[in-house]
Amino acid sequence: MAVGAGVGLIWPEFGQSLAPVGRIFLKLIQAVIAPVLFGALVAGCARGAGIGQLGGRAVVLFEIATSIGLLLGWGMVWWFEPGVGVALRSAPVAAAPAANFGEVVANLFPASIFEAMAKGNVLQIVLFSVMVGVAAQGQERFIRFAESVAAVAYAFIRYVMLLAPAGVAASMAATVGAGGFAVIQGLSYFALLAWAAQGLFAGVIALGLWGAGVSVRRFAMAVREPFLLALGTTSSAAALPKAMEAMESFGVRREVVSLALPLGLSFNLCGSTIHLAMATLFVAQAAGIALSPGQQVMILATLKLTSKGVAGIPRANFVILSSLFTAFGLPLEGLAMLLGIDAVIDMIRTGVNILGNCAATAILDRRS
Repeated sequence: MAVGAGVGLIWPEFGQSLAPVGRIFLKLIQAVIAPVLFGALVAGCARGAGIGQLGGRAVVLFEIATSIGLLLGWGMVWWFEPGVGVALRSAPVAAAPAANFGEVVANLFPASIFEAMAKGNVLQIVLFSVMVGVAAQGQERFIRFAESVAAVAYAFIRYVMLLAPAGVAASMAATVGAGGFAVIQGLSYFALLAWAAQGLFAGVIALGLWGAGVSVRRFAMAVREPFLLALGTTSSAAALPKAMEAMESFGVRREVVSLALPLGLSFNLCGSTIHLAMATLFVAQAAGIALSPGQQVMILATLKLTSKGVAGIPRANFVILSSLFTAFGLPLEGLAMLLGIDAVIDMIRTGVNILGNCAATAILDRRS
């Protein structure tokens, strides 16, 4: 980020000439959206269809928690408006034409999944994948195929991310060259708000524990190690074994731990959902795009669906945001701009993911 921002400030015209390099990087991410969503959602829904009564209660709890996270993140950016004044310059983006409610619902169903993938119609891909995943439960060979598709897509993304330094630096140079110092100010403000939002949600977690009769002090001591591991590795999956051990030591039944914590990696990434909501509205503000109430509801609903089952993707948030921006006409240049400060936010985001999963496990054990 620093190199690209410096180039944009000192040589603004040269910085703007680097925009095509950033677009190549973003197009490579776009290219893998469809296989990621299809593979991850089909496998996740198929595996999760038979989780039983305890799993059903866990999913309900996860959905409540992630909904609170989405609304909190959206509300923080809506109230403080960190993107206003950034003046993000971008290539023209074709937004979806206005339609009434009936047309929107009808458009959710694809006539051809291949056409939906070719056009990048994210909502159609998501709905089709969820339906196929539910229908595929018990079909082990097909589920393994979907998992293989997702695994190849993950590997592709890992290779693309090797180009991230050059792509992000070029995009930052172009963005700062066009928008000036206001871009850096807006990003710094956004990063500060991101930490504040994650801290507020940690308070929500504490309230939930207290309401369920779980000792907040004992819980904080129990999850200290997995939380610090998540901060250090910025990987929810890497902290999972330590989190399972910590929850068993805390007194949660093994059957609850073995079901809820792994399931939470797909369904309960609260820190990530907060960031997804904040990043989307921030880019809309930066680009000067006014979202109607209906668009806002559709965006939040799309984030709820697309964020499931992608925990193993490197930089999964950016794959999700890329698909969302394409669907709702938001500039992809905002993605590279956010990637430049992602390292500042990723630690606390991952830590809150682990806190949320551990807290949900403790509450589920107490209430079941």
